[in-house]
Amino acid sequence: MTQAALPARSFAAFLFDMDGTLLTSIKAAERVWGQWAARHGLDVAAFLPTIHGKRTEETIRALNLPGVDPVLEAAFITRAEIEDVAGVEAIQGAHDFIAGLPRERWAIVTSAPRALAQARIAAAGLPTPGVLVAAEDVERGKPAPDPFLLGANKLGVAPSDCLVFEDTQAGLQAARAAGMASIVVTVTHTHALETDVFGVLDYQDVRAVRTPDGLLRVAHAQADNTAR
Repeated sequence: MTQAALPARSFAAFLFDMDGTLLTSIKAAERVWGQWAARHGLDVAAFLPTIHGKRTEETIRALNLPGVDPVLEAAFITRAEIEDVAGVEAIQGAHDFIAGLPRERWAIVTSAPRALAQARIAAAGLPTPGVLVAAEDVERGKPAPDPFLLGANKLGVAPSDCLVFEDTQAGLQAARAAGMASIVVTVTHTHALETDVFGVLDYQDVRAVRTPDGLLRVAHAQADNTAR
């Protein structure tokens, strides 16, 4: 991953992806998807890295499996994932980072269905957002900009005044297409991600700062948190 500077400007709102960004559900997701892939004769090890960052139905549809209904299979997988939240945990520092944000200034924008997102947020012990954009809320998921644009709209802020926290290329592409700045969270990555946006391992080394005019910015945790 290329080095980049922490965004220096202030923002009206923060938009967070969920899986891999605020919480990790890799163990649970790969249990469910791994069993499904094995039943369909897929190379499980090769397939699992492709499931992250996109909507379930789109992942299945892209496989073009004969005789497989992507809608029905996606519903099956979602039910299984809702029932299996063992090992779902918050990313280090995520709880405190978002708990300190004004409720009307942040949202979760996820490719997961709403019921699954709610189950995982609860399992991770994270605060419930005032705005949650889920898979069924948009016709086009990430990497299309639609989910982030809807999040900004629901918060009542301009897309250009939003900062996105993401962990996948699809999510970063969606943010860029929406005209939004980004920070990439890398703790769940097993390989370096080629991107030109600022990266953090987790939320231990950054903090959210309120500016005198009521906006938000991100600062290094060790730095003075007085807005300048």
